[in-house]
Amino acid sequence: MTVVKMNVALIGCGWVAGLQMINGFNHVSDLFNVQTACDNDLAKAQAFAREYGLPEAVASYEAVLADPQIDAVSICTPPSLHHSMVKAALAAGKNVICEKPFTSSLELVDDIMAMEALSSARVMPVFQYRFAPGLQRIRRILASGIAGKAYTSSVETAWRRGSDYYAVPWRGKFATELGGVLLTQSIHIHDLFLYLRGPVAEVKAFKATRVNPIEVEDCAVAALRMEDGSLASLTATLGSIRPVTRIRLCFENMVIERQCFDEEAPRPGNEPWTIVPVSDEVARKVADISAEPAEQYTSFAFQFAQFHRAINTGEPFAVTLEDARRSLELVTALFHSAETDETVSLPMDQHHERYGGWISHSSRAAGSAAAVPALQE
Repeated sequence: MTVVKMNVALIGCGWVAGLQMINGFNHVSDLFNVQTACDNDLAKAQAFAREYGLPEAVASYEAVLADPQIDAVSICTPPSLHHSMVKAALAAGKNVICEKPFTSSLELVDDIMAMEALSSARVMPVFQYRFAPGLQRIRRILASGIAGKAYTSSVETAWRRGSDYYAVPWRGKFATELGGVLLTQSIHIHDLFLYLRGPVAEVKAFKATRVNPIEVEDCAVAALRMEDGSLASLTATLGSIRPVTRIRLCFENMVIERQCFDEEAPRPGNEPWTIVPVSDEVARKVADISAEPAEQYTSFAFQFAQFHRAINTGEPFAVTLEDARRSLELVTALFHSAETDETVSLPMDQHHERYGGWISHSSRAAGSAAAVPALQE
């Protein structure tokens, strides 16, 4: 069977676009031609194109969308630009890959979902952490049902960000980054938790800015009641001297745990995940599932390969707009609870006062003077 390569333009030429090349497109070069680097800083686009061997560098997103040779765009820009860029791509008939956070409100996600339904093109959000081999093994074990009833879960994202990180002009501001640790850092870890454990029913949260002189939050805690009745806690900070990510899931028949430190902290989907079974019989079932062959690709490469297949077959994406909405629904609930002292019930619909965004009026005012960001993330 002949594979038709898809021509892609990368929009925004910062470090995220580099990760997409290194951990994604370079591994699936039989499926994609990354044709164009686009950034409103043309010199940055040109340097990116030279580094990764791309044939074209441009400063105009409009020119990319007008190019009939481009089949898809991968949007790696600051989050405040995502909604308008995704909509423009759909209007131009271009398929879209879009980095997290997908946008700034449930209303804007629903707007894109409605537009996609009328378009010939499709949109895939990025949550590449899901597709690491350890995380996929745990997903298979939980899908089998052998874990039994869920009791409690605890998730900790304790990373470190300082003045060098926030020297980038668009970071740390509600107008351009849209949020802090709950939106930019822990959103991936919380997505893994939702991916493994399913829907949330209630949220009670607190947040604070204690580590850096920024507008957005850099510390947060939350208590959750899950739809299945189990309980969970979330902790996130950017002030951990030693970065660590911890996920601990307690079930009737096993405890599942992953903790990773330092450079491994942003890679919780990797092995080793530890499973403590309640019996030898459960241990044997875990071993049988663990012995199943792993996917050919991981991380970005898995998502991109599946994106190519889904565009050609019409099958659902590995990460859907519904997944992006569920992630932002949790973010919205966390912000609303922290700012009102309310316990928030999910799901949230268009009647909720934060349907149009989690950013409070005071936060909007604080960020209103921020400069328009460059395309790079």
